[in-house]
Amino acid sequence: MEKRFRMSRPSSPAPSGPRSVAVVGAGMVGLSTAWFLQERGADVTVYDRAGVAAGSSWGNAGWLTPGLATPLPEPAVLSYGVRAVLSPSSPVYVPPSANPALLRFLAGFARNSTAARWLRAMRALVPINGLSLSSFDLLAEGGVEARTLDAKSFLAAYRTAGERRVLLEELEQIHAAGQSMEFDVLDGDEAREVEPSLSDGIGAAIRLHGQRYIDPGHFVHSLADAVRARGGEILESTEVTDVRDAATGTTVLTGDGRSRRFDAVVLATGAWLGRHARKFGVRSLVQAGRGYSFSVPVEHVPSGPVYFPGQRVACTPLGDRLRVAGMMEFRKPEAPLDARRINAIAEAARPLLRGADLDARTDEWVGSRPCTTDGLPLIGRTRSPRVFAAGGHGMWGITLGPATGLLLAETILTGERPAQLAPFDPLR
Repeated sequence: MEKRFRMSRPSSPAPSGPRSVAVVGAGMVGLSTAWFLQERGADVTVYDRAGVAAGSSWGNAGWLTPGLATPLPEPAVLSYGVRAVLSPSSPVYVPPSANPALLRFLAGFARNSTAARWLRAMRALVPINGLSLSSFDLLAEGGVEARTLDAKSFLAAYRTAGERRVLLEELEQIHAAGQSMEFDVLDGDEAREVEPSLSDGIGAAIRLHGQRYIDPGHFVHSLADAVRARGGEILESTEVTDVRDAATGTTVLTGDGRSRRFDAVVLATGAWLGRHARKFGVRSLVQAGRGYSFSVPVEHVPSGPVYFPGQRVACTPLGDRLRVAGMMEFRKPEAPLDARRINAIAEAARPLLRGADLDARTDEWVGSRPCTTDGLPLIGRTRSPRVFAAGGHGMWGITLGPATGLLLAETILTGERPAQLAPFDPLR
């Protein structure tokens, strides 16, 4: 069944719905799903092979920007060319030794990087984007101690007004898809009045309104604390080796030789989603699109996020430091951090920031975003009525994690799929 979803305080689970649910993955998506399952009365156990926020949830930019949550495959991607994506300094990087699975993913990604397919995918994202910020508000109302931060300013900054046209056109397309975004168009001096940390190399900008941000590692750990406080169990350093399904329940087996049976299981394992989901009919490729970040001291901490779209570099104020993030590196998720990517991000940001010591880097990090070929997540029931997928959000797992958890908990515990999830069928 499918139904429309209205934002409200969730009710109790249906009498016949699952009572015990395992969630595999302790990132933003998995823990949000666990929290909303608890909100409806389910008993929850969360497994993670490493720990809370150990994957792509810790070091990302932490933006809550539903207005910019767009499909990753876009026409601009096709303009990079082979030579560009093979360069270690390119913001989109493909290793020359790409394996057949990655080549299949890239071929599918390219097929979806057309204007028509982008618009269709964008229209699919608009309804869940609309629940994004209010889902965070539900977490706060329900006792999650970490809060979202209003972006007093959110600037997309460019060297020239000509470069800015790309985002202005995209904002028009986003509006055409049914999603609104308020913004101002600024010149370089106006942008520096708003944000003194911008260098004289910035000649044009767009100021976005109504966006928020978080310290993602801190937020996800607070969410884990809330799940534990409600009686949920989070098993860290526990790798799930198999998920076995039967009419009487679903069994989770772990690397320590233990097994436990649950009424339902949620697979929220990010870039590793296919490892267990494939046996339950999920054929969509999920590829790691690795992002890098680090933090630096800055003379003037920005009052909100700063984005340099031309360089694909995202900056977020966290305390007295600035997190600088970027890169889309298509490699195996477990590959080690490549210092060349960190250096490339620093050099791209250097001429655009004022007062940032990009050589005093700490917290250098790489995390694997789970990307799909069509740019849409995989959320919902698999071939088994007891096994559910929650992943493939690409760059938007933080922004859409709570909304995903809200909608998926509704699906699991009532058997009715909210209309917002229809485009994200894991079996598509």
